[in-house]
Amino acid sequence: MTIKRFKNEKYNNVISKIEQDFKAETNGESTEITIYGDIGDSWWGESVSANDINEALKNVTSNEIIVQLNSAGGDVFDGIAIYNQLKNHTAKVVVYVDGWAASAASIIAMSADELIMNTGSMLMIHEASTFVYGSKTDMKKTLNALEGLDKSIIDIYMTRFKGERSEIETMMNSETWFTSSEAVDVGLADKVNEKIEEPVDPEEFKNNVLQRFRNKKVEPIVASGNKMLDRFKRLS
Repeated sequence: MTIKRFKNEKYNNVISKIEQDFKAETNGESTEITIYGDIGDSWWGESVSANDINEALKNVTSNEIIVQLNSAGGDVFDGIAIYNQLKNHTAKVVVYVDGWAASAASIIAMSADELIMNTGSMLMIHEASTFVYGSKTDMKKTLNALEGLDKSIIDIYMTRFKGERSEIETMMNSETWFTSSEAVDVGLADKVNEKIEEPVDPEEFKNNVLQRFRNKKVEPIVASGNKMLDRFKRLS
């Protein structure tokens, strides 16, 4: 049986393409932490856990922590723990979403003092889920636990969300994907990190092109396709 993590089918095939990568490096007054891949503990170290982040932050005295984040999520309790570890640190926390901040990873993103969505990145929120086996009493206990967990997650989103609590709850229940600009619009992120091209002066650009042609000897065009192509190859 294939376990599907997301309601939106098209995203389930992308999960395996996010390769695990975790590192913490300090350069001067800044510490950069990379969190790629699943969140939580694993037998083979194929994910990033709250213990990993705890160890990475132990000796950090930098004024700024930069987190590069790309994750489809994972264990919500590890996500909440990492959120609190970063949130409670004395350094300014800047989170860059490089690809995905989905599920538990979106909770981690909320720890940022400044949350920046890189171009093309996405943020996803949904309700907590789990597997349960047992009697109806066991299932009721699990349901109560999940409902309480969702309330805690909403508390975290509401530290940023511009709307009403009922709105974020509805979006969680529906599994909502935000583009980079949409995440900014609703307050879950601060800005989109778009590269701004320097404006091109049309007249200057034209003159530069003309100068390039004037500096070369242009042969007259003859009725031969090959010779015409050769002419442009010599000019390029």
